[in-house]
Amino acid sequence: MNTMNENMDIGFFNLLSKSYSRFTNKPLVPAAYEGHAAAQWLYEEAPFGLLAHNTDPDPRFIYANKTAQKCFGYDWDEFTALLSRFSAEMPDRDERQRLLDRASRYGYINDYRGIRVAKSGRRFWIDQVTLWQLIDEEGTLHGQAALIPEWHDV
Repeated sequence: MNTMNENMDIGFFNLLSKSYSRFTNKPLVPAAYEGHAAAQWLYEEAPFGLLAHNTDPDPRFIYANKTAQKCFGYDWDEFTALLSRFSAEMPDRDERQRLLDRASRYGYINDYRGIRVAKSGRRFWIDQVTLWQLIDEEGTLHGQAALIPEWHDV
């Protein structure tokens, strides 16, 4: 099984945290953590789910912290092989795409609520989701990320 250290470098953590901060004017991790310790906290201990997908025409997940893995029921290897559209059931995928398009237009949104599906088929609400563009300091788009602070079964 792969670990966060094998799958996420400090550069990707910086992309996540700096792009989040630019859009929301809030830190992604507590100020007490820096560098590798901050990346480890985000992956291992964050009380919120965090997902990211790439810019492929049919985007694939490139990051899922432990909280997201537990919520969705996929381990790292399964998550990073999963097309992100499969996080929602077929009837909910159009709504999910509208969310992604809205975040693309505005850079980020912080008021999303929707139904998602776990590996087991369990359906659950995600609430108060912040979705943002993963844009580096040179303006290159690398994908989108979602912070999921609340979830509960349907």
